[in-house]
Amino acid sequence: MDRAVEVAKEDFATVRTGRANPALFQKILVEYYGTPTPLAQLASLQNPEARTLIVTPYDKAALKEIERAIATFPNLGATPTNDGAIIRVTMPEMTEDRRKEYIKIVRAKSEDAKVAIRNVRRKAKDDLDALGKAVGEDDIARAEKELDAVTKHHAEAIDDALKRKEAELLEV
Repeated sequence: MDRAVEVAKEDFATVRTGRANPALFQKILVEYYGTPTPLAQLASLQNPEARTLIVTPYDKAALKEIERAIATFPNLGATPTNDGAIIRVTMPEMTEDRRKEYIKIVRAKSEDAKVAIRNVRRKAKDDLDALGKAVGEDDIARAEKELDAVTKHHAEAIDDALKRKEAELLEV
């Protein structure tokens, strides 16, 4: 369940706000010598201004592939420009419609994380039911209450992260 919360927070970080943030580029995979490679392994990312990010590739031969991967990455809307040594990525201003669209995306990611938590809970509940005869009913009832409390705690953690991200997205 902890891992589901971590994944949800990582996914929230990849949804862009009004500012350029290197975390937005963590999930970008670049085709490098036939292998999909994370952008962070191929280049350094610097954030000199609020809406600009500079990508400096370690290998200049990968410049075109990095530029193509950034331009085609969904839900980013960034425009990369290549000057032969570095790539400048400028993030456009976010419109109200775009903000609402990103909130929908974040809510969907939140629901996916909650589904993952419920799947873990269901598996744990099945394991408890399998122990039925070996352990007393009181112990199983106590374990189920603990399981419900842990599930609720993790679902609330996702809701808190969702509220923070929504507030960040609505911030102008």
